[in-house]
Amino acid sequence: MLIEQEEDEEGGFAVSGRLFGVLILGIALVFIGIAVLAVASAVFGGSGSSGVVIFIGPIPIVFGSGPGAGWLILIGIILAVLSVVFFLAMRRRFDLF
Repeated sequence: MLIEQEEDEEGGFAVSGRLFGVLILGIALVFIGIAVLAVASAVFGGSGSSGVVIFIGPIPIVFGSGPGAGWLILIGIILAVLSVVFFLAMRRRFDLF
C-alpha cells in the first residue's frame, strides 16, 4: 500500500514546513562543518586525513587520503550501510499502513 499524498493548487505535492526545516537544517550543518574544518586546519596546521563514501544507486565508491584514511573510510562505510538499512526499515514500516 502506498501512502496517498495530496496535490496542491500548482500541481505539486504539499511538503510539511517541519520537513522543509529539517532539510534546510541538515544542509546548513554540512556547510558549517566544512567551514569549521577549514578554519581549524588553517589555524592549527598539521596533516589531515579524509575519507569519502559516495553511493550511486547500490554501488559504493570509496576513497581517502592521509595517515588515518583507512579508519575514516571504514567508519564511512559502516555509517552508509546503517543509513541504507534504516531507510529500508522506515520504508517497510510506512508501507504497512
